Formats: sequence, structure tokens, C-alpha cells
Amino acid sequence: MANLRAGLIGLGMMGRHHARVLDSLEGVDLVAVADPGGDRFGAAPSYPVLRSVEELISCGLDYCMVAVPTGSHEEVALALASAGVHALVEKPLSHDVDSATRIAEAFETENLVGGVGHIERYNASLQQARMRVENGDLGEIFQISTRRQGPFPGRIADVGVVKDLGTHDIDITSWISGQEYKAVSSQTVHKSGRDHEDLVAILGSMSRGAVTSHLVNWLSPLKERTIAITGERGTFVADTLTADLTYFANGKVQTMWDEISRFRGVSEGDVVRYAFPKPEPLRVEHENFRDAILGKQNDIVSFRRGLKTVQVAEAVLESANQGVTVSIQSPPHVG
Repeated sequence: MANLRAGLIGLGMMGRHHARVLDSLEGVDLVAVADPGGDRFGAAPSYPVLRSVEELISCGLDYCMVAVPTGSHEEVALALASAGVHALVEKPLSHDVDSATRIAEAFETENLVGGVGHIERYNASLQQARMRVENGDLGEIFQISTRRQGPFPGRIADVGVVKDLGTHDIDITSWISGQEYKAVSSQTVHKSGRDHEDLVAILGSMSRGAVTSHLVNWLSPLKERTIAITGERGTFVADTLTADLTYFANGKVQTMWDEISRFRGVSEGDVVRYAFPKPEPLRVEHENFRDAILGKQNDIVSFRRGLKTVQVAEAVLESANQGVTVSIQSPPHVG
């Protein structure tokens, strides 16, 4: 069977990593790249750099990786759909719900595979967490709490921290818990002098009773990527920077020594840091999308699921702007 012919548009900070993976992905030939600004990072020195998605399409692609700025996702994705080219689009799917809906509908109409690059799903720590949650290791899920913070990235200009970083946590929380967001209440902060928010604190309620909290910002010198999943049997803590997953079991052993009980509590449970393989998340993401095109078993983030994430992100911003809790209605065909 011939290799799939892939293209890449966008050679910025993420595009250069996509180029590296696509250039070595089994079963795929990267045949062309495009960026109107050229290849400033030297991401694809072996390829001529085209200027537009139309030039890229003319190379005869099976699918295309879209790594252009968020505000350009719709234009590029609709051109690919019109040409019958499958697409993997960097997260978020688009800058607003209307645009994301048009993308999803265009790919459905043409019966094309569309995926959103929510890369955190492919982090080994979260893959393990989801598998263990599905196996019932924590029992009922009570809460998912995330902290995602670090210095401001100068490359982001067209969206704020909610749609750039917060969409990771929105997607992860729904995916791991198997629940949809029912409502969100949030507060944002603007400190960098840009039009968009730099910090957001979110409280959410989920469809089967779980509670969520997300702290996301570009204002901290501390880079942190942690997800704590608390259930009736204990807590999983995933660190996606190290891909570690640690299990804190509920206390079962009574603490007999009073001095210890003052800082460890009246009982203790086991603490286990799991050992498992840790492949590069971006490569796993691309392998899954390749397999989706080939009709093999896969775990991609569909455009409809990406649309749902954008919808929740917009509800977060509405809540902060209006000072109210915002209920969220599910769009049709979420998958």
C-alpha cells in the first residue's frame, strides 16, 4: 500500500515540530510545506516552502496538518474540505463557535476525516489516568482540578489564555471523566496590556455530578501542568511536564504516633508512582490521525468534539465578562 501524502501549512513554533514528526512518520510521506512567512525556524530545509493552501493542495495531498494562527483556521480548513483533503487542525478548532461549526459541517458534508490537535490527550500520564478511571480504579469521580501556568508566550497574538491554554484542560476534563460541562463560572485578569485575558480561574459542574476547577495563566514564572482527579477511592495526580502519574490512596492505616499525625493526618494510604512507557505525545497524535484516515482503530479528537470545547471556552469568557454562571447546551453529534 502506498504511503499517505501529507502536507503541512504553518511553520511557526508548533509547525516546526509537526514537520519533524511528519518527516519521519511511518506510512506517511511529507510532500510539501507552506507558510507565507517562509521557514524562519528551518523546520523543513529539504522542502520548497509554498505560499498558500491552494499551492499546497495542488501537490496532490491525502491530508494536511494545519498549524496556522487560530484566526486563519477556518479559511484554510474550508479550502481543504472543498478539495477533498483530510485535515488535522491545531487546537482550538477555531476562534469562535460559528467558525468551528462551519468547519465541522464542511468536513461532514464531504465525508472527510477531521481531527483537532489537543496534544495533551496523548500524554502518557493522561492516557494512563483515563484508562484507570475507565477501569473504575477511583470509583465515582468527585472532582478534577487542573493548574496550567507559566510565562507569557510571545507567539500568541490572536486569542487569550482561555482559548490557547484553557482549551487543553476543558478537553482533558471531559475526556477523562466521560462527562460534559453543564455550567461554568469564571474570573479573568488582563495584565499584559493586550486585548485578551492573561489569567482565568474557572469553576465548572459536569453532567454526572463531578466538579471541576481550572487555574490557567501566562503571568507566572513557574511552569506548571498538573491535573488532580479525585474519586471515592483516592486521587490521581498527573504531571504532563514529566508524564508522571501518582496515585494517592485514601487513608486506611491509623497513625499511632501523635507527632506524625499532626502533619499527615489521623490515617495514611499508599502512594504509588506508576511506571509505564512515555512516547512523545505529538508522535502519538499523528499516528492516531494517520490510522483514522486508514480506517484503523484510533483515538482522535473529532471536529465535533473540538467544537464542543470551543463552546465551553466561549461560555467561560461570557461568564467572566457578565459576572454570571453560564449554562452550556450540548451541540448535536458530539463525538
